[in-house]
Amino acid sequence: MFDVRKKLVIGVAVAVTLILSGCAAATPATDSGSSSGSSSAAEASFNDADVTFAQMMIPHHEQAVEMSDTLLSKDGIDAPIRELATQIKDAQQPEIDQLKQWLGDWGAAETSMPGMDHGGGMMSESDMTALTEAPDAEAGRLFLEQMIIHHEGAVVMAQSEISDGKNADAIAMAETIVATQSDEITVMKDLLAGS
Repeated sequence: MFDVRKKLVIGVAVAVTLILSGCAAATPATDSGSSSGSSSAAEASFNDADVTFAQMMIPHHEQAVEMSDTLLSKDGIDAPIRELATQIKDAQQPEIDQLKQWLGDWGAAETSMPGMDHGGGMMSESDMTALTEAPDAEAGRLFLEQMIIHHEGAVVMAQSEISDGKNADAIAMAETIVATQSDEITVMKDLLAGS
């Protein structure tokens, strides 16, 4: 009788231990699945192409915002060019913020390696100085010429992300960049042709 009770107690203890350990093992899987909110969706799946895209596009976009600010600080700029510069600035600043957030989520440095080419279309210091010092009458035309080259570089960078990237959100942003900046290139070329 004692042996039967002893075996029963041991059996129950083993069963409880197995059940509890099973629950404990299952808990992290359940937690990790339920905690994968919007931020971990960005973290979930990325590769080197996504990181490079973000690292390169941040300074590229920052320069576009700087170019737009330079133009908008001038008087006598034609309204359609002024509106375009405002549109570029308003679109690209939120993208800069998002790209920086992704790099933080991915544990990647915001700045790329020294000497890394930030993509075609980046203006040189002399290009930026030329825009800053351009008389108001010439600044609009120069802005359009420079921004066409700048946008073309961004489109190439975004197309690389679409073909090589892994993160769905980053690829979606790249697709938006290709679409919007291609449209803006057409508008800028039309403005130049009409000037």
